[in-house]
Amino acid sequence: MEIKKLALIALSCLMGMSGMAQESYFVKTKNVKKTVVKQNEDNSDTAGEAEEEESAPDFVRDNFKFQSLCNWKEGMKFMVMPEKYDLIVNTFSDASNNKEVSSGKLQHKIMIYKNHTETAEGITYINFVCQDDGKAYYYRVPNGSFEDYCYNKMGVPTLAYLGDVDIARTLLMGKTLYTKTTLFREDTDDMGEGYREVKVPLNEEVKVVAVGVGSRKFPVKIIVADKNGREFYQNVAMSKTNCGLRDDEFIMDNTKFTFYGSFELADANETSAKQYASYIGKNYYTRYRTQMTNEKGEKVTVMRLSSFIINAVKGMNGTKYMKLTLKSLKTGEVFYKDVAFEHDDNVAGDIDGHREDYFNYLFQKGSVDFSKYPASHVTAMQQGKAIKGMTKECVKMAKGSPTRTVKDRNGREDWIYAREGVVVKFDKNGKVM
Repeated sequence: MEIKKLALIALSCLMGMSGMAQESYFVKTKNVKKTVVKQNEDNSDTAGEAEEEESAPDFVRDNFKFQSLCNWKEGMKFMVMPEKYDLIVNTFSDASNNKEVSSGKLQHKIMIYKNHTETAEGITYINFVCQDDGKAYYYRVPNGSFEDYCYNKMGVPTLAYLGDVDIARTLLMGKTLYTKTTLFREDTDDMGEGYREVKVPLNEEVKVVAVGVGSRKFPVKIIVADKNGREFYQNVAMSKTNCGLRDDEFIMDNTKFTFYGSFELADANETSAKQYASYIGKNYYTRYRTQMTNEKGEKVTVMRLSSFIINAVKGMNGTKYMKLTLKSLKTGEVFYKDVAFEHDDNVAGDIDGHREDYFNYLFQKGSVDFSKYPASHVTAMQQGKAIKGMTKECVKMAKGSPTRTVKDRNGREDWIYAREGVVVKFDKNGKVM
């Protein structure tokens, strides 16, 4: 054992002297000095097996496979990234003397998974070798069998999975991304994990300048730079291996801690986007009131009959949706809307149950000129109402085509909207009574 330990130390020194050490797992935004923690020469991918799926390409699903504790393979690498609670309750014990070791002492050390063992009394140990000191450590499963524990997706506290970091570094360095949230972070602490939140424009083009380790829950730290060289980052979960969170916990504020919650690949579904290039530069107006996202990343209500020019149609990773960039013809403001150009035949024209996500349901080609209508009629039309004095043209713009019409011998006409249970009555001059 001592010979192996000396060999590891000698190899580490030789690598440092020869300049062969790989990039540190610790990366910082450029206004903060970087910390140097050397990485092992062995960078092999120990990803476990996963069932093949025949579906559309998906960057995260196709490259970052979830590794259940039940199927961990020897050689998988993790880094000890304790949170405040972990500094009070020790996670690991030294295998040579069975004494607990402070998580603070092991902080930022790399643990390499070996195996799990069970005693005759039913006690389970999950075993590791520390790459930094060559010593053996174990985590004792609190209770129950190994199978019971691993199938509950509990994992080993404090450990951030470095397999995801290595893959992300290989695939993302230098890539162009677009921001999908407005809240990111900047480092504030040279040696620690201090940060401040910063506001970033939605759909901002950025370039990946560094990838390192984040935290146990969100192990991949992606640092990007905008066109002005300003750097900011997000810690994200990729495969969710050992992150300690269930998939259904990645909602609300946690959404941005997934890759797709914060970023979109520049070449996402590029072929599909070209298919819809004919829409770019054309005017469309909304047939119904809808929700869009403004440049600040805020959800806003857009009234029906609002006119836009489509500036861009861009594919979205692994989905049937396309992102529209729309510029208001009235105010010049820019908005974003995710739509599908094909409806789901199983849901009567709905897209995942939401009709307004279907482009041809929500948008009509052309623009609406309100200058020839009284202001009160414009307001009513945008609210989908028919009011006294409106012409048939106005009513059609306000409510669409009627289910059926009824005329009498005096030239008066009724428009019946059966779905709403509404009847609009016109006088013989064709104006709402």
